[in-house]
Amino acid sequence: MRSKVSSYEQIRRARDREGLSIRALSQRFRVHRRDVRQALASAVPPARKVPARAAPKLDRWKPVIERWLEEDRAMPRKQRHTAHRVWQRLVEEHGAEVSETTVRRYVAVVRARQQLPLVEVMVPQDHPLGDEAEVDFGTASVYLAGVLTEVQLFIMRLSASGRAYPRAYLNEAQEVFLDGHVRAFSHFGVPRRVRYDNLKSAVEKVLKGRGRVESDRFIALRSHYGFDSFFCLPGIKGAHEKGGVEGEIGRFRRRYMVPVPKVASMAELNELLLAAVERDDQRHIAGRRASVAEHFALEAERLAPLPAEEFGYKAVDSFRVDRKARVHVRGAWYSVPVRYAGRRLDVRVGAETIEALDGARVVAPHVRSLKGQENLVLDHYLEVLAIKPGALPGATALARARAGGAFSATHQRFWDHARRRDGDRDGTKALVEVLLLHRALPAAAVIAGMQAALATGSADPAVVNIEARRAAEAAPAGVVPIGERLARYDRPTPDINHYDQLLEGSK
Repeated sequence: MRSKVSSYEQIRRARDREGLSIRALSQRFRVHRRDVRQALASAVPPARKVPARAAPKLDRWKPVIERWLEEDRAMPRKQRHTAHRVWQRLVEEHGAEVSETTVRRYVAVVRARQQLPLVEVMVPQDHPLGDEAEVDFGTASVYLAGVLTEVQLFIMRLSASGRAYPRAYLNEAQEVFLDGHVRAFSHFGVPRRVRYDNLKSAVEKVLKGRGRVESDRFIALRSHYGFDSFFCLPGIKGAHEKGGVEGEIGRFRRRYMVPVPKVASMAELNELLLAAVERDDQRHIAGRRASVAEHFALEAERLAPLPAEEFGYKAVDSFRVDRKARVHVRGAWYSVPVRYAGRRLDVRVGAETIEALDGARVVAPHVRSLKGQENLVLDHYLEVLAIKPGALPGATALARARAGGAFSATHQRFWDHARRRDGDRDGTKALVEVLLLHRALPAAAVIAGMQAALATGSADPAVVNIEARRAAEAAPAGVVPIGERLARYDRPTPDINHYDQLLEGSK
């Protein structure tokens, strides 16, 4: 490039000083007249045109790459393919024999066409073994029971070995923050210090500099496990102070949540995340010969052991049960048995569960739901439905039972058969009696009882009861005994007032 610039300079000078023609300049400097014209037009030579290179190995995969990147346009911004991830999927899923450089070059071409933003790169840092961990929340999207749902990813990352523990939740409530710590410490031990930004779950008020007013429950957590806390400066000034975990959230999301996972429940999602952690242990952080697992084996010796007692982080609050037999907890509705309508119940609020209590007894356990949702159990309304059978067809609890699989096709067949034989009211009452059998017998036995009754053309709940108990007694080893199942359900004390009235009437 430098020699060509020098040649251009000589041509321009000869033109200015001697007034030579383009042909004369071409002959003197032994260059093409095209080069003379370019030199006279500009002192800087034009950029060299790079010819388009053929990529026969990549050609067959170009439609796949274009489809992935096109689908990314509808996906959350933080869960789109990177060029590295595209190459990984081509190799792992399609067995493509193509270099990463070739894939990167083509992804850049497609992205330039789509004008998609590139992923920001984080810089890894080194820390003493067992000295520090970083905690943060990030968002990710999953198809939860077929619905695209945004979940919160809690991640604790050991700064030295780079090993991380992720857990997905439906929100960032304080119970979630505390539960994430308990699970992470159980996963790999307790570091000397944990670094945070200004999460509301830990900090009630941000003071000048690094001063903070911390929440009582966070102080109790820190005291129980014996670690120190470090808070980053607020705003942009502190953004670089925990870049390890922020980069980890983005990397984990891109590596293991692209394409967007499809799960039936949060429990299934967290099982996938734990499996991803095991695979992630085999990776090598840039500049290190040891894998994450090998590095963690060294760091584990420097981490403090868990305390002998578990940390009780679940809060118990009192809530009033409304006329629909529901309690309103953290923005969502949860059903309880109808006999508690109008009363106040204690509710134990956890990160993933909601438990309604009658004294120390759990009367309504629920999986935690998103704000605005209703979590209704059909069993809680059976006493009312026995009196008002006409309310069953449109009951929200029935729709939830159908969606969750608790109300099976066999239940529907029995109900249809009972209504044809006995009419809507009596047929529905027969179904309610059968549903009550689930409190005493395994679900498989009740379904077997309904199938046996249907086989004989009967819609009598007594027949279902007899056949279900026979099925339960013939159940193979490993089935939970009936007595233990009865202990799981809270049943009302028998009311004998009607018998007292009969005795008084006979006198």
